[in-house]
Formats: sequence, C-alpha cells, structure tokens
Amino acid sequence: MTPGTASPIERYYRLQAPIYDLTRWSSLFGRRALVRHAARLSEPATVLEVGCGTGSNLRQLARSFPAAQLVGVDASADMLAQARRRTRTCRDRVRLERCPYDRARSGGAFDLIVFSYALSMFNPGWEAALDGAWHDLAPDGLIAVVDFHASPIPAFKRWMGCNHVRMDGHLLPALTERFSVLRADTDASYGGLWSRFTFLGTKPVYCLT
Repeated sequence: MTPGTASPIERYYRLQAPIYDLTRWSSLFGRRALVRHAARLSEPATVLEVGCGTGSNLRQLARSFPAAQLVGVDASADMLAQARRRTRTCRDRVRLERCPYDRARSGGAFDLIVFSYALSMFNPGWEAALDGAWHDLAPDGLIAVVDFHASPIPAFKRWMGCNHVRMDGHLLPALTERFSVLRADTDASYGGLWSRFTFLGTKPVYCLT
C-alpha cells in the first residue's frame, strides 16, 4: 500500500465509524460480559485492547479497572476519532494509537489483552495478531476474547465476508493451542444463524520459567 492510500478496512470504517455503535448492538453480543469475566480473574495494572474501535470497551475497561493504564490500538483513524471522544473523561489513563497489530509491541508488558470482535476481521493477519499477543502478555497475564465463531449458512458467511468478517471456526482452536484455557465456550445467535465464542486464557505454565 502506497503512502496516503487507505486500505479496504480503513475505507470500510470511514463510512461505518459515525454509525457503528448505533448499528452493532444487534450483533456484537458478549462484550460487556467479557469485561466482567476478566474483572473476576484479574486486577491488571496495564491493559491493551486490540482493535479498540470506537472506544466502547475501553471506557468500560477504564471503569472496571480504575487504577490501570490502558492502550487502545486500531488501524482506522475514523474509529479512533470516535474513541477519543468516548474516553475523554479518562484520557489521562488511555493512550490511543493508530497502527495494525501484526507483531509484538512491548514484550510482556500487558497484564490484560482484550480482543472484541476484532480477530475475525484480521484477514490476513489474525495469526500474527495472536503471536503478538502471546509475546505482549505478561507471564501471569490474562487474554480475553469475544468474537464471531462460525455459521452453517453459506449465504450468511458470504455476506459477512463482504463486511470483512471471516466465520470459519478458526479462531477458538488457535487460541486454545497458544494459551492455557480458563474459559472457552460458544453460544448460538438468532436460532443458530451464527455462533460466537468467549475465550479467557493465560500463558502456558512452561512459558513462566
């Protein structure tokens, strides 16, 4: 991609950013529950949200962890503009960065890493993102993920593909291969039109030595 040229994802979110939170309530289930699950398992000093979007999760994370420093990364400048407004009351603790998450950033610096309906849109790039998270997660840290899982309806999968979402059931197995599982479950939405998954995990014990 040449300098100044927007990627397909950036162009997509340029149109979606102003209406994102108004339109996604009917499909992005489990985001608030994910933060509650994480709060029961962790008291992080440092939090990274990958694909932070409009900052909805960051605001909830800031409320749930009032002593934590938070970093939100996203490739879309338009989504980050929304996030800056959304997190203005806690901006002293929130740093927003525009960049793809395709490699380790700071090597074990984060006590909690969150992906909320982001990994399914990293196509290509989801494997690199998981590898980056593995390296960026502190030895006793927690990774928390909620995302689309799969759909038995080919036409629906194609439609979601037009919206840059992959629903092939590929993410949950990859997470369970890389991390020690604390929670890994799936839930059906709209009578089985699609399913979502929730995952919470830590680095394997052998990585702590």
